Amino acid sequence: MAKILIVDDEQKIRFVVKEYAQFSGHEVEEAGDGSEAIELCKKQPFDIIIMDVMMPRVDGFSAVKELRRICDTPIIMLSARGEEYDKLFGFELGIDDYVVKPFSPKELMARVNAVLARGRGIKEKNQLEFGGLVIDMTGRRVTVDGEAASMTPKEYDLLFYMVKNRGIALSRERLITEVWGYDYFGDDRTLDTHIKMLRQNLGKYRGYIVTLRSMGYKFEA
Repeated sequence: MAKILIVDDEQKIRFVVKEYAQFSGHEVEEAGDGSEAIELCKKQPFDIIIMDVMMPRVDGFSAVKELRRICDTPIIMLSARGEEYDKLFGFELGIDDYVVKPFSPKELMARVNAVLARGRGIKEKNQLEFGGLVIDMTGRRVTVDGEAASMTPKEYDLLFYMVKNRGIALSRERLITEVWGYDYFGDDRTLDTHIKMLRQNLGKYRGYIVTLRSMGYKFEA
Protein backbone atom coordinates (compact mmCIF):
# COMPACT_ATOMS: atom_id res chain seq x y z
CA MET A 1 0.00 0.00 0.00
CA ALA A 2 1.24 3.49 -0.89
CA LYS A 3 0.26 6.93 0.34
CA ILE A 4 -0.82 8.97 -2.68
CA LEU A 5 -1.43 12.72 -2.98
CA ILE A 6 -3.85 13.64 -5.79
CA VAL A 7 -3.58 17.28 -6.88
CA ASP A 8 -6.22 18.60 -9.30
CA ASP A 9 -8.63 21.54 -9.25
CA GLU A 10 -11.37 19.37 -10.77
CA GLN A 11 -13.16 17.51 -7.98
CA LYS A 12 -14.59 14.91 -10.39
CA ILE A 13 -11.10 13.89 -11.52
CA ARG A 14 -9.88 13.69 -7.93
CA PHE A 15 -12.90 11.53 -7.06
CA VAL A 16 -12.35 9.07 -9.93
CA VAL A 17 -8.62 8.71 -9.33
CA LYS A 18 -9.20 8.35 -5.59
CA GLU A 19 -11.78 5.59 -6.16
CA TYR A 20 -9.38 3.57 -8.31
CA ALA A 21 -6.42 4.22 -5.98
CA GLN A 22 -8.33 3.10 -2.90
CA PHE A 23 -9.67 0.06 -4.76
CA SER A 24 -6.01 -0.82 -5.43
CA GLY A 25 -5.35 -0.63 -1.70
CA HIS A 26 -3.69 2.77 -1.54
CA GLU A 27 -4.22 5.56 0.99
CA VAL A 28 -5.18 8.89 -0.59
CA GLU A 29 -4.97 12.58 0.30
CA GLU A 30 -6.32 15.36 -1.94
CA ALA A 31 -5.31 18.93 -2.82
CA GLY A 32 -7.14 21.40 -5.06
CA ASP A 33 -4.10 23.36 -6.24
CA GLY A 34 -0.32 23.44 -6.14
CA SER A 35 -0.12 25.66 -3.08
CA GLU A 36 -2.21 23.26 -1.02
CA ALA A 37 -0.10 20.35 -2.25
CA ILE A 38 3.13 22.04 -1.16
CA GLU A 39 1.77 22.68 2.32
CA LEU A 40 0.62 19.06 2.67
CA CYS A 41 4.04 17.77 1.61
CA LYS A 42 5.70 19.96 4.23
CA LYS A 43 3.57 18.33 6.92
CA GLN A 44 3.69 14.67 5.88
CA PRO A 45 5.52 12.33 3.50
CA PHE A 46 3.90 10.74 0.45
CA ASP A 47 5.00 7.78 -1.63
CA ILE A 48 3.85 9.34 -4.91
CA ILE A 49 2.10 12.50 -6.15
CA ILE A 50 -0.34 12.74 -9.06
CA MET A 51 -0.21 16.39 -10.17
CA ASP A 52 -2.35 18.29 -12.68
CA VAL A 53 -0.65 21.04 -14.71
CA MET A 54 -3.36 23.66 -15.22
CA MET A 55 -4.57 24.83 -11.80
CA PRO A 56 -5.40 28.20 -10.20
CA ARG A 57 -3.06 30.00 -7.77
CA VAL A 58 -0.03 27.71 -8.20
CA ASP A 59 0.09 25.59 -11.36
CA GLY A 60 1.54 22.09 -11.55
CA PHE A 61 4.91 23.03 -13.02
CA SER A 62 5.49 25.70 -10.36
CA ALA A 63 4.44 23.27 -7.64
CA VAL A 64 6.85 20.60 -8.90
CA LYS A 65 9.69 23.12 -8.96
CA GLU A 66 9.00 24.04 -5.33
CA LEU A 67 8.49 20.44 -4.22
CA ARG A 68 11.85 19.40 -5.65
CA ARG A 69 13.46 21.76 -3.13
CA ILE A 70 11.96 19.90 -0.19
CA CYS A 71 11.47 16.28 -1.29
CA ASP A 72 12.20 13.71 -4.00
CA THR A 73 8.77 12.07 -3.96
CA PRO A 74 7.94 10.54 -7.37
CA ILE A 75 5.51 12.69 -9.38
CA ILE A 76 3.18 11.74 -12.22
CA MET A 77 1.93 14.78 -14.10
CA LEU A 78 -1.55 15.05 -15.65
CA SER A 79 -2.28 17.48 -18.45
CA ALA A 80 -4.74 18.15 -21.24
CA ARG A 81 -1.76 19.41 -23.21
CA GLY A 82 0.25 16.73 -24.99
CA GLU A 83 2.85 18.95 -26.64
CA GLU A 84 6.37 17.56 -26.55
CA TYR A 85 7.90 20.68 -25.02
CA ASP A 86 5.48 20.45 -22.07
CA LYS A 87 6.56 16.87 -21.46
CA LEU A 88 10.26 17.71 -21.77
CA PHE A 89 9.87 20.66 -19.41
CA GLY A 90 8.18 18.42 -16.87
CA PHE A 91 10.92 15.78 -17.07
CA GLU A 92 13.59 18.47 -16.72
CA LEU A 93 11.87 19.62 -13.53
CA GLY A 94 12.08 16.07 -12.20
CA ILE A 95 8.74 14.39 -12.82
CA ASP A 96 8.66 10.62 -13.29
CA ASP A 97 5.83 10.23 -15.81
CA TYR A 98 3.46 12.35 -17.89
CA VAL A 99 -0.14 11.34 -18.64
CA VAL A 100 -2.30 13.23 -21.14
CA LYS A 101 -6.00 13.85 -20.44
CA PRO A 102 -8.42 12.24 -21.05
CA PHE A 103 -6.83 9.16 -19.54
CA SER A 104 -7.85 5.70 -18.40
CA PRO A 105 -7.88 5.45 -14.58
CA LYS A 106 -6.73 1.84 -14.93
CA GLU A 107 -3.75 2.91 -17.03
CA LEU A 108 -2.95 5.67 -14.54
CA MET A 109 -2.90 3.14 -11.70
CA ALA A 110 -0.65 0.89 -13.77
CA ARG A 111 1.73 3.80 -14.20
CA VAL A 112 1.56 4.57 -10.47
CA ASN A 113 2.47 0.97 -9.65
CA ALA A 114 5.29 0.99 -12.21
CA VAL A 115 6.82 4.18 -10.75
CA LEU A 116 6.50 2.81 -7.21
CA ALA A 117 8.12 -0.49 -8.26
CA ARG A 118 11.04 1.32 -9.87
CA GLY A 119 11.47 3.34 -6.71
CA ARG A 120 11.55 0.23 -4.54
CA GLY A 121 13.98 -1.47 -6.87
CA ILE A 122 16.40 1.42 -6.87
CA LYS A 123 16.54 1.68 -3.06
CA GLU A 124 18.87 -1.20 -2.47
CA LYS A 125 21.30 -1.07 0.43
CA ASN A 126 24.38 -0.05 -1.44
CA GLN A 127 27.04 2.64 -1.25
CA LEU A 128 29.81 2.85 -3.81
CA GLU A 129 32.88 5.07 -3.94
CA PHE A 130 34.78 6.08 -7.04
CA GLY A 131 37.53 8.31 -5.74
CA GLY A 132 35.80 11.45 -4.48
CA LEU A 133 32.48 10.43 -5.97
CA VAL A 134 30.30 8.66 -3.38
CA ILE A 135 26.98 7.15 -4.46
CA ASP A 136 24.61 6.13 -1.68
CA MET A 137 21.74 4.23 -3.25
CA THR A 138 19.98 3.61 0.06
CA GLY A 139 19.80 7.28 0.99
CA ARG A 140 19.52 8.44 -2.63
CA ARG A 141 22.46 10.74 -2.06
CA VAL A 142 25.47 11.57 -4.20
CA THR A 143 28.47 13.54 -2.98
CA VAL A 144 31.26 15.01 -5.09
CA ASP A 145 34.44 15.52 -3.07
CA GLY A 146 32.35 15.80 0.09
CA GLU A 147 29.76 18.18 -1.38
CA ALA A 148 26.20 16.92 -1.87
CA ALA A 149 25.10 16.99 -5.50
CA SER A 150 21.68 18.46 -6.21
CA MET A 151 19.87 16.15 -8.61
CA THR A 152 16.32 15.50 -9.74
CA PRO A 153 14.78 12.09 -8.89
CA LYS A 154 15.10 11.01 -12.50
CA GLU A 155 18.80 11.91 -12.55
CA TYR A 156 19.28 9.75 -9.45
CA ASP A 157 17.43 6.86 -11.10
CA LEU A 158 19.47 7.20 -14.29
CA LEU A 159 22.80 7.37 -12.45
CA PHE A 160 21.96 4.47 -10.13
CA TYR A 161 20.91 2.26 -13.03
CA MET A 162 24.09 3.04 -14.96
CA VAL A 163 26.26 2.46 -11.89
CA LYS A 164 24.62 -0.90 -11.15
CA ASN A 165 25.43 -1.82 -14.75
CA ARG A 166 28.84 -0.17 -14.81
CA GLY A 167 31.14 -1.26 -17.57
CA ILE A 168 28.19 -2.43 -19.65
CA ALA A 169 27.24 -0.69 -22.88
CA LEU A 170 23.65 0.51 -22.45
CA SER A 171 21.62 1.40 -25.52
CA ARG A 172 19.36 4.44 -25.53
CA GLU A 173 16.34 2.16 -25.82
CA ARG A 174 17.38 0.14 -22.78
CA LEU A 175 18.03 3.21 -20.65
CA ILE A 176 14.69 4.76 -21.56
CA THR A 177 12.84 1.50 -20.95
CA GLU A 178 14.50 0.79 -17.59
CA VAL A 179 14.46 4.34 -16.21
CA TRP A 180 11.32 5.85 -17.77
CA GLY A 181 9.32 2.67 -18.33
CA TYR A 182 8.40 0.49 -21.26
CA ASP A 183 5.41 2.67 -22.14
CA TYR A 184 7.33 5.94 -22.42
CA PHE A 185 6.53 7.63 -25.73
CA GLY A 186 9.09 10.46 -25.76
CA ASP A 187 12.26 10.65 -27.80
CA ASP A 188 16.01 10.42 -27.23
CA ARG A 189 16.34 14.11 -26.46
CA THR A 190 14.86 13.56 -23.00
CA LEU A 191 17.61 11.04 -22.24
CA ASP A 192 20.32 13.29 -23.69
CA THR A 193 19.09 16.23 -21.62
CA HIS A 194 19.23 14.18 -18.42
CA ILE A 195 22.72 12.89 -19.27
CA LYS A 196 23.87 16.48 -19.81
CA MET A 197 22.45 17.63 -16.46
CA LEU A 198 23.85 14.54 -14.74
CA ARG A 199 27.35 15.23 -16.04
CA GLN A 200 27.13 18.82 -14.84
CA ASN A 201 26.24 17.60 -11.34
CA LEU A 202 29.15 15.12 -11.28
CA GLY A 203 31.66 17.91 -11.90
CA LYS A 204 35.16 16.62 -12.55
CA TYR A 205 33.83 13.06 -12.50
CA ARG A 206 31.60 13.68 -15.52
CA GLY A 207 33.95 11.58 -17.62
CA TYR A 208 32.71 8.46 -15.85
CA ILE A 209 29.65 8.67 -18.09
CA VAL A 210 30.95 7.62 -21.48
CA THR A 211 29.11 8.34 -24.73
CA LEU A 212 28.94 5.41 -27.13
CA ARG A 213 28.45 6.96 -30.55
CA SER A 214 25.26 5.87 -32.34
CA MET A 215 24.52 3.46 -29.49
CA GLY A 216 24.06 4.91 -26.01
CA TYR A 217 26.08 5.37 -22.82
CA LYS A 218 27.92 3.50 -20.10
CA PHE A 219 29.32 4.23 -16.66
CA GLU A 220 33.02 3.46 -16.47
CA ALA A 221 35.14 4.31 -13.44
